[in-house]
Amino acid sequence: MMPWRRHRRTSSQLSPQDQASAWQCISLLLDYPDETLLERVPMLTEVVDGLPDGVRMPLRRFLAHLATTDLGELQRDYVDTFDVTRRCCLHLTYFLHGDTRNRGAALVRIKQDYRRHGVQFTDEDAELPDHLCVALEFGATVDAGTTWRLLNDHRVGIELLRVALVERESAWLDVVEALRATLPVLAGDDHEALARLIEEGPPAELVGLSTEMNAPYATPSNLDDHQPSGPTPVTIGGPR
Repeated sequence: MMPWRRHRRTSSQLSPQDQASAWQCISLLLDYPDETLLERVPMLTEVVDGLPDGVRMPLRRFLAHLATTDLGELQRDYVDTFDVTRRCCLHLTYFLHGDTRNRGAALVRIKQDYRRHGVQFTDEDAELPDHLCVALEFGATVDAGTTWRLLNDHRVGIELLRVALVERESAWLDVVEALRATLPVLAGDDHEALARLIEEGPPAELVGLSTEMNAPYATPSNLDDHQPSGPTPVTIGGPR
């Protein structure tokens, strides 16, 4: 069992309303910035001002950054951070499963969890079901428990995302810090799992080669340089 899966048995320190508001704001702020997002800054600021300090303070810093930065610059920074650098991947299952067949199975399970709550994915204009924006919006608007389990099953991956954003001095670090404030802190062998993931990268799979040649993990530089051979962020859900 994954060491961080024990966090499933914990509960949020936020009220259900604060957790839903926080997750919805974070979902919007981790998405690709556009004119609509900038128009929402005053509304989001009002919502964020009612949240606990650990969530409110980093989100207020990021909202101030949105309000004072040119949209073109925001969009270039977003693409350079999340669409080019694998270490800043926003797909939760990538860090645990890499580009292996296990990731495909994990994505199917997540889709089934969503479907049990009446959310049917299609093939039109959306992200994979493990994308942080999708998972957080689902948790904010449909079922918090499903998203709680998903986030905590991939808690170490979220921590690696934070480490990568720290290294890049990214403005989006504040948004991920706010997300971390809604989750349990790492404990015990979580830190060992994180160190191993940083050193070895996510699992890799050499499809079609012998079992003996299949490396269990990617090379240390793989998080930045690896090109996906498994599931890629294609459109499988409805517009958000």
